[in-house]
Amino acid sequence: MTAKVAVLGAGVMGETLLSGLIRAGRRPEDLLITERREERAAELRERYGVDVVTNVEAAKRAETLVLVVKPQDMSDLLGEIAPAVQPSQTVISLAAGITTTFVESRLPEGVAVVRVMPNTPALVDEGMAAISRGAHCDERHLELAESLLAATGRVVRVPEKQQDAVTAISGSGPAYLFFVVEAMIEAGVHMGLPRGTATDLVVQTVVGSAKLLRETGEHPTVLRERVTSPGGTTAAAVRELEDHKVRAAFLSAIEAARNRSRALAAE
Repeated sequence: MTAKVAVLGAGVMGETLLSGLIRAGRRPEDLLITERREERAAELRERYGVDVVTNVEAAKRAETLVLVVKPQDMSDLLGEIAPAVQPSQTVISLAAGITTTFVESRLPEGVAVVRVMPNTPALVDEGMAAISRGAHCDERHLELAESLLAATGRVVRVPEKQQDAVTAISGSGPAYLFFVVEAMIEAGVHMGLPRGTATDLVVQTVVGSAKLLRETGEHPTVLRERVTSPGGTTAAAVRELEDHKVRAAFLSAIEAARNRSRALAAE
């Protein structure tokens, strides 16, 4: 084997991981990525200086295989690479809803499989990834997965039974926040602000609030109450949110995402 890590799948998340690994100091010659379209393959070679190969060649050459494909494509990918995979290799799966048991059952006996739920802020090195061990994993395999994913953000370990909840919270979570940001920008425009000004105000407010949460370690309720003066503007706004059952809507939405993750695994 001539390369340490192969990323199978050159979509957004696959390229994000590849670029993060290079920024973190990995040598391009120690990395592989797979892509069938020659135009896209040429783009990746030029941009990152890595070897772009087939899935089977990646499985033959790499010590660690990172599978970054859509859940519905995972079965075909595993069937393609299984004859080339050895028990000494580590397989890391980033497909939502795909269990370690599913992956293990389609690979040679004894292959260590780590399940990962990443999210899109990995694009700016602020990702949140949760990892879970498969039947043949030990501490070494988990540390390997952590070292790779730390290139694009933070990593936590969770039991696999919690991965559907993780998918609903952090995997899908950026979309919920973008939805709120959209609504706040539209409110600003509705009240007469130029769209660019409204966007700047909302985006910086979200970034600053997130930084305040992380750096102070305060509970969000405490921080919210500090902004909410009795009888003031924020109190009036929060009352409207409560009257419209926004909190309950978020709970229901996140439960729906969790249930869909379970359904993907069943399918």
